[in-house]
Amino acid sequence: MTLPEPKINKRLLNPVERISEILFGLIMALTFTCTLSVIESDRTDVKEMLIGAIGCNIAWGLVDAVMYLLMSITEKGHDRMIFNFVRKSDKIDTVHRFIADALPPVIASLMNKEQLEEIRQKLLKVQDTPSSAGLKGKDYRMALGIFILVFLSTFPVAIPFIFISELHVAMRVSNLTAIVMMFLCGWILGNYAGRNRFVMGLLMSLTGIVLVLTTIYLGG
Repeated sequence: MTLPEPKINKRLLNPVERISEILFGLIMALTFTCTLSVIESDRTDVKEMLIGAIGCNIAWGLVDAVMYLLMSITEKGHDRMIFNFVRKSDKIDTVHRFIADALPPVIASLMNKEQLEEIRQKLLKVQDTPSSAGLKGKDYRMALGIFILVFLSTFPVAIPFIFISELHVAMRVSNLTAIVMMFLCGWILGNYAGRNRFVMGLLMSLTGIVLVLTTIYLGG
């Protein structure tokens, strides 16, 4: 039996991050489109809904991107503080714990004190120490990618309302598009995680529908 080879991610955002941002934007857009009344709404209401959905995702895309930058610079500062502590502290047991925490749990569980100490000694010889915990070009590109994903995820569910004049039909096409998108997101995550893609797709579709209904019910 040939085992499937895990995917090596070379993009700025890994599949989990990309799908999370797409689903976030999609759910935000659906909270607008699903509140339209087919019987009472007219084209003016549709236009206002589209403006609201796009504006909301622009705003939340910006919020998400800025929060990513803030979290990134915080994590960089924390990592630098740990790195300096590991190199300069004489609390060996605590240093070993920080080193173990930086490793995948399965690997860390196999490491003994001698092996952890060997890693510490090698870190003491590292010459290329992090000189800055500031943001770099990659961080800004990732933040831009987050904004674009949240923003663009609005359009698949909004386009039917632009090109289909019959509101009832537009609503059904929009909802079907959203369900298909959620299914594909689950399929991609299933493939990345090595799980049943079809089951993950169905699970993601059902989860998305429940989240949308819950968001609308809570006034989101």
